[in-house]
Amino acid sequence: MSVLKLGERVLSLDTPVIMGVLNVTPDSFSDGGLYTHAEAALKHAQTLVAEGARIIDVGGESTRPGATRPALATELARVVPVIELLAQHLDVIISVDTSRAEVMRAAVQAGACLVNDVRGFREPHTLTTCAALNVGVAIMHMQGEPSNMQINPRYAQVGPEVAAYLAQQTQACLAAGIAPESILWDPGFGFGKTHAHNAELFAYLPTLAQAPYPLLIGVSRKSWVGHLTAETEPQNRVSGSVALALLACQRGARVIRTHDVKATAQALRVYNALALAP
Repeated sequence: MSVLKLGERVLSLDTPVIMGVLNVTPDSFSDGGLYTHAEAALKHAQTLVAEGARIIDVGGESTRPGATRPALATELARVVPVIELLAQHLDVIISVDTSRAEVMRAAVQAGACLVNDVRGFREPHTLTTCAALNVGVAIMHMQGEPSNMQINPRYAQVGPEVAAYLAQQTQACLAAGIAPESILWDPGFGFGKTHAHNAELFAYLPTLAQAPYPLLIGVSRKSWVGHLTAETEPQNRVSGSVALALLACQRGARVIRTHDVKATAQALRVYNALALAP
């Protein structure tokens, strides 16, 4: 049995599970401004859970290409009240999408048990904070920062370089006291990567999946999907996103991060029924 330990909670990963996106920002690329009020965020989270999300990922910092970072107080004010509401009203795993130790600490106190860090826990005190809080961690690879990551990203071999970074940060997690069964890997599609890099990295997923850390894949509505489907508007990239999610599961992904939970959940039910059939 494949499991992810998140403090006192245990999540089975025998079949792929869905992480629903809940951005409480005014400027995220796909849903910015829709859920900035706590009550609207709760209502959307309730919908995502009803549609099949096992994890709700709450983010207070837009990390779209070119984004600037909000002040610490702003990020705290965005995420903490929402996480408190979700913890009061929903029986769901709550993840916080942040790179700041202060936000991690406040979010876990409010009810989160998973920290999803696009900067891969490079920032001060993040690793020791997560170890002390006894939570799960999702390590993501990103070349650069959101403000500059898409300015001429370069790799000699993107797959092995991403794998080496994730392995390096995993060793740092283990050294800080984070349990190996509490770690997820996210290769970071679209974060400091061209469309060609994304395609090369996607082909490398079976190799990444051989590591003893479950893969979290986030491709939902991204510009790469638009490139592949010729859809300029993020809201029109649902079908392409679902197709990539299923291909990612075939290549070893265990957690799918998506804006479109209902469509993804339906596709995964079909996938699971046939993939597990004799």
